[in-house]
Amino acid sequence: MTRRVVVVNGPNLNLLGKREPEIYGTRTLDDLYQVVRARAAKLGLEVSLFQSNDEGAIIDYLHQHGPGSAGIVINPAALTHYSVALYDCLQALALPVVEVHISNIHAREEFRAKSVTARAARGVITGLGFVGYELALEYLAAQE
Repeated sequence: MTRRVVVVNGPNLNLLGKREPEIYGTRTLDDLYQVVRARAAKLGLEVSLFQSNDEGAIIDYLHQHGPGSAGIVINPAALTHYSVALYDCLQALALPVVEVHISNIHAREEFRAKSVTARAARGVITGLGFVGYELALEYLAAQE
């Protein structure tokens, strides 16, 4: 039986490749999805991919697709820094969560270094680009 992992990307990540390429690089969200699908396949995982600029849509998606999954890989983007609602959602789902950030949030503006959502995660991977998503999948694949 294939285990499913939910991969969620928050606000403005649909602009990957266009938004601040000096920080996020030139690869697109579709490129990221190709990387994630390929690594998931090698690990025997199925992935459910979602991106939204809307906090409520992300929470609704997690409520619908989180239960029964092997875990969640989430890049909350700007929601990282203030969304108590997203934190509460991740806590309530009681699943393994890995928070991922493409850029190193600790090397950027001071407000970006604070993560409200990280307390709901088993771990946080920051600054490793798309590789962070692959490492998150590897971690979740290793969980029983």
